[in-house]
Amino acid sequence: MDGLFVLVFGTRPEIIKLSPVIRELVGRRRGFVLVHTGQHYSYEMDRVFFEELELPEPDYRLDVGLKARTHGEQVGLMLIEIEKILLEEKPRVVIVQGDTNTTLAGALSARKLNSMKIAHVEAGLRSYNWEMPEEINRVIVDHISDILFAPTVKAKENLLREGIPESRIHLVGNTVSDAVHQNLEIAKRKSRILGKLGVKKGRYFLLTLHRAENVDHKDRLASILEGVRLVKENFPEYDIVFPIHPRTKKRVKEFRLEEYLRDLLVIDPVGYLDFLMLEANARLILTDSGGAQEEACILKVPCVTLRTETERPETVEIGANIVAGRDPNNILKSVKIMLSKERDWINPYGINVSQKIVSILEEQWH
Repeated sequence: MDGLFVLVFGTRPEIIKLSPVIRELVGRRRGFVLVHTGQHYSYEMDRVFFEELELPEPDYRLDVGLKARTHGEQVGLMLIEIEKILLEEKPRVVIVQGDTNTTLAGALSARKLNSMKIAHVEAGLRSYNWEMPEEINRVIVDHISDILFAPTVKAKENLLREGIPESRIHLVGNTVSDAVHQNLEIAKRKSRILGKLGVKKGRYFLLTLHRAENVDHKDRLASILEGVRLVKENFPEYDIVFPIHPRTKKRVKEFRLEEYLRDLLVIDPVGYLDFLMLEANARLILTDSGGAQEEACILKVPCVTLRTETERPETVEIGANIVAGRDPNNILKSVKIMLSKERDWINPYGINVSQKIVSILEEQWH
């Protein structure tokens, strides 16, 4: 059974969302090989996850993040290296997750070889914003995959509208639901972040900001930060904890926007378990991250999305999230709305998702 499955990942969200699938494969004693492309190569932001989450170490590490910076370089190098691994391991199924360059390269490598099947976890998400590299990746991967694990009804509907046969699509929920619940238990044992920062449960807002379409444009970044400044001005009793992404930190300095950070509790990026504890205990989350929108929803923490659209519309529909855009006054208005909301929404992402995924894979390619 060795090498039945090859799982390809390379970023923090992929590791997080595949962690319950990996644990399920371990529990069922299924053979698998882990390929880490190193798309995000930073000990603080990535490699430490395997230790924190008590997961097996990858069988292969490609360290692409050290060798390539542009999208083309990353995908090209990954294609070369992943193909070698697939030819060596000869898996029946290649599993990819989400919408990164790693997802695209893993799926393309398998498709070009045409001797193995591709399973896409978290298929069917759409923002319809073609400025986002992630949108290009997820659409391509969906259309070349053999089995698509849709997290929500809307995601399945997106796939059907694009002509993907229903026989390929399985509505299973989102592995983020399993990941949050499993990993939060580990976080409660290991994390001491609240005490370290001197913040109290429910007495701070958590801010994350990293997307290129936000932080790489001075006017957009300044507008969002002005909105955050207004929030702090109107809610001075709450700290705003801001684990600043390296990309964002670089742009803030380059655009000379440091003054906006003056009243925020700016910290270096934290490990996932610490971040999960910060999410779980926040009064509200402001973010441009898709994963944080999902996690906030599952943890029943109100969320304000600092983008003009979201590929997680179900979080908005159930009242867990609001899309504020980048206008400062609208950001403040959105925060006020979400603070007044009851946290009584139902998790739209399901439970025992990883069990369903592995069972379907076993049935199809045992």
